[in-house]
Amino acid sequence: MANMREIKERIVSIRDIMKITNAMYLISSSKLKKARAALERTEPYSDSIQYTIHHILKHSEPFEHPFFDNGRNKSEDEKMYGYIVITGDKGLCGAYNHNIIKLAEAELAKHKNTTLFMVGSVGRAYFERTGRNIDLEWLYTAQDPKLYRARRMAETVTELFLAGRLDELRVIYTDMEKNVEIPRVIKLLPLDKEDFAETDMAEENRHDIAVFKPSPEEVIDTLVPNFIKGALFGVLTESFCSEQNARMTAMDSATTSAKEMIAQLTLDYNRARQAAITQEITEIVGGARSQRKKT
Repeated sequence: MANMREIKERIVSIRDIMKITNAMYLISSSKLKKARAALERTEPYSDSIQYTIHHILKHSEPFEHPFFDNGRNKSEDEKMYGYIVITGDKGLCGAYNHNIIKLAEAELAKHKNTTLFMVGSVGRAYFERTGRNIDLEWLYTAQDPKLYRARRMAETVTELFLAGRLDELRVIYTDMEKNVEIPRVIKLLPLDKEDFAETDMAEENRHDIAVFKPSPEEVIDTLVPNFIKGALFGVLTESFCSEQNARMTAMDSATTSAKEMIAQLTLDYNRARQAAITQEITEIVGGARSQRKKT
């Protein structure tokens, strides 16, 4: 058994680490609340854009548009698939980063031609280490999901798509449902008309006649980039919230383990202290007996 000094030093060390894990838990909790509030503020805007696109598709004559071009007149081997992979910039968040990277590897293996866009230092470091080429990365976005960052991302990928350098764009991110982090893949481009089905908002704002000027196609040209921006901001924020929730869980578990270790070490310290006291009493009693025998 370790002596009392060693046990006391371990207790002090663990207690210091517990303060750090508890502080990280509180910081993540605060960041999670702020990010959720920011996402909720933008949801009405995104819902309005989605309803407007639905309205155009429903009340206009059928038309062709690059944003809804699923065919691209290319074979599967010729198509270029782009993936935006969103990981964290930091660790200490359980399996959050590992699950996203695992899903990204599985998705990238499905297609012959792929291009990789990275958000987050952990994912970038992993794919660089494994020798996979990263075509574009957005720095500092994982820890600071803002609308202007989402707009910059939307402009870049939209230009690549319209230029024909991307035939399909997907996002790999982490969604949070009932405090559980779930890795997901969603297709961002090209858009599917079925995704703009009639919603409750559409029912409330029903119009029988609609006129779009200068034309439905040009209105779509303006709306879709804003829709992509809102969708990217949504997945960035969901990923950020999932990361903070995973870190809260990990730090809470670490704090609980630290408390259990301190309780066990305190018990060991008390046993060692009791053994030392018993040893001293035994030595005193033995010395007193020796003195009596001499006299």
